[in-house]
Amino acid sequence: MFKSLKKRMNKVKLFVIFFYRILFVKNHFKCSLLKKLRANFGGGFTADQWMLYDFDHNDKSEYLSEFDWYRSRYINAPFDFLLNNKIAAAELLKQYVRTPESYMIKNDGFLSSFQSEELDYSYAVDLIKEKKQLFIKPYGVGKGMGVNILIYRNDTIYVDQTPYTDDDFIDFLKGRDDWFISEAMHQHQYLNDIYDKTVNTIRFITLKDPETHQFKPFFAVQRIGTKETIPVDNGSRGGLVANINMETGELSEARCLHNRNVYEVHPDSGKPIKGVKVPEWDRVKKEMLELTRHMPYMHFIAWDVLILEDGQVCIIEANTSSGVNIIQLWGGQRNKELGDFYRYHKCIKK
Repeated sequence: MFKSLKKRMNKVKLFVIFFYRILFVKNHFKCSLLKKLRANFGGGFTADQWMLYDFDHNDKSEYLSEFDWYRSRYINAPFDFLLNNKIAAAELLKQYVRTPESYMIKNDGFLSSFQSEELDYSYAVDLIKEKKQLFIKPYGVGKGMGVNILIYRNDTIYVDQTPYTDDDFIDFLKGRDDWFISEAMHQHQYLNDIYDKTVNTIRFITLKDPETHQFKPFFAVQRIGTKETIPVDNGSRGGLVANINMETGELSEARCLHNRNVYEVHPDSGKPIKGVKVPEWDRVKKEMLELTRHMPYMHFIAWDVLILEDGQVCIIEANTSSGVNIIQLWGGQRNKELGDFYRYHKCIKK
């Protein structure tokens, strides 16, 4: 009875999602109303997907839609909550891999350290002055929303690039809820060489093969921020993504979810993207595969991986699903491996 009720609740959620995240979602591409409606009601695509995948010339039956992705978010149920919350995921993963240290959390207006010590806002001021650079993040929101970099430089606190007095910074913290402050990691030089104004992570996707029931590396992209996305790199906010050759670790040209441009060099730094190689790629793949073995109750994990300055793998966060756009920039997946995986888990029928 409980499972049946949960299935009905999921269907209600998907119905609501269709209206708010597909039919009435804000679009970045200019698209006629007719094309938008054909996209929305012709498989659950957004208007942006119609334009991004160029359905005027490409067959949309080859592609997975936004609605297909939303249905896939339940694949890991009932364990999906472990990754959907950044705090829970970090506490779980730090047993096995390097993760950014979390220093303090604000939950329902209450400030605490991660050793359950009650804190006041002056602690955050002292912390940023000591550490010089930190991140503040909402613990239940994805896509880089609400993430700010905190910097202490020349006796001044900066939130992103805006200077704050100590009192103004405390007011900033008081005005937000449900956040945590964490360590700022130092990324590898190959990432700084491309663009050093953002933290540039790899989206590394692992899935459990339906035949062998063993995890395997499926797909990876190097995410790269731009001046519009500082301090994060998220493609959903206009960042760039370059396909990583799974055998060699070499980057392709970069693309963007907000236009159909191709970038062989970074548009802001002018530095090369295409042809750059992720250092020690074979070791990175091996370590990621070993990490999945600690999570046998999952079927699909989308990791946000930062290669640190010493080459160490650091997991910024793990996700129970991944948007299909960053995968399908290089071709539709409905009739390929990801589509077959979705069919096995009854996310799609054909």
